[in-house]
This record gives sequence, C-alpha cells and structure tokens, in this order.
Amino acid sequence: MRIQVVRTGGFAGIERRGEVDTSGLPDEAEWQALAQLALRPGLPRDPADRIRDGFSYRITVDGRTVLCQDPNLSDAQRTLISRVLKEGA
Repeated sequence: MRIQVVRTGGFAGIERRGEVDTSGLPDEAEWQALAQLALRPGLPRDPADRIRDGFSYRITVDGRTVLCQDPNLSDAQRTLISRVLKEGA
C-alpha cells in the first residue's frame, strides 16, 4: 500500500510531502487499518472553524484521495498525517 500526504498552507505557505510504502513493513496491517479509517471524511467543515494560516492536507492511499484541513481532522487522519510526515500534525 502506498500512502502519500501533502500538507499546504500555514503562515509561510510551504508545501510538505511525505510518502510511505507499507509493503513488507512489520506493522503493515496497522498502517492499512489506519489508512482506511483516514480515508473516511473528517468532521463536517464549518467555514468559521477554519484556522487562519492553518494547514490543509491531501491524503492519497492507492489512488483514493481525501482532502481535509485543521481543525477538522479525524483522529485517524491526524495520526496518519503525523506518522507519514514524521511530526506532530
């Protein structure tokens, strides 16, 4: 399974990308379960909830993509983003 995360926005507007190929990893099943949960739509978007200079994310798992943004990330999306980008999301 190939998982890609693209983060855009923020104060500086710098794009950040990360990618993980889970094939053969010892925790592959855990990655797959987390990715499937992350592909579900996040919390409902309310334009008033948008954080000025906040981050937007594009999560792609084997060709399926979901778009999400702070603060409307599900727990699974936040965890997956953090793991793929190797930082707190």
